[in-house]
Amino acid sequence: MQEGEIAFGDVRCAFGSVVALDGLTLEVRPREVVGVVGASGCGKSTLLELVAGLQQPDSGSVTAAGEAGAEGRLRACAYMPQRDLLLPWRDALGNAALALECGGLSRPEARRRAEPLFERFGLAEFERARPAALSGGMRQRVAFLRTLLPGRPVLLLDEPFAALDAITRHELQVWLRETLRAERRTVLLVTHDVEEALYLADRVVVLSPRPGRVVAEIPVALDRSGPRREVVTSPAFGALAQRALEALEG
Repeated sequence: MQEGEIAFGDVRCAFGSVVALDGLTLEVRPREVVGVVGASGCGKSTLLELVAGLQQPDSGSVTAAGEAGAEGRLRACAYMPQRDLLLPWRDALGNAALALECGGLSRPEARRRAEPLFERFGLAEFERARPAALSGGMRQRVAFLRTLLPGRPVLLLDEPFAALDAITRHELQVWLRETLRAERRTVLLVTHDVEEALYLADRVVVLSPRPGRVVAEIPVALDRSGPRREVVTSPAFGALAQRALEALEG
């Protein structure tokens, strides 16, 4: 298995009598961005927790970056949940540097490594701001910077923009797409938004209602170099969205 590759082999995962995933088989290639969509409760977040080693399948196999054991998968992955989980007593730079500190760096060294990236992430001059002084979009950028800094090959993003207003969400989708083009990693993105998945991902995977299994895989071969509005209103984008919605409804 290549660095960054993710593979699920006939995975079943249940919580008591509730079967979240059953018969799920999926591969994510190294440096591929895959968006996962599906109805609420179909096991999307469980999928990420399995990759990250936070859950174990009842049967089947899960590997990430060549690691099959839970501890190995955890070391290979950086997980960004829906909520930013910034620590209110730390400034933005301290929050971004936290993952490096947890990895063993001293606080001054972790801050030194994180600070040069603040301008690139649109956060210049906010290094010393506390989370309460940041907008929702800025908080998500800090959280994403914290996710990227350890340099792990696999990024797991769980509806990172779901709590934001539509305008901010669209702005951050453009920003995230550009960031992922510059920081090539293997990405598994869970979202309830088909448009977001198609705009950001190289391939969109549709899960069935619970228990979740793959019912469609849609390659996204689109020119997304222009303004977001033009991309998402193009006939080609609309045709892909229709395929995804039909798979969800079917």
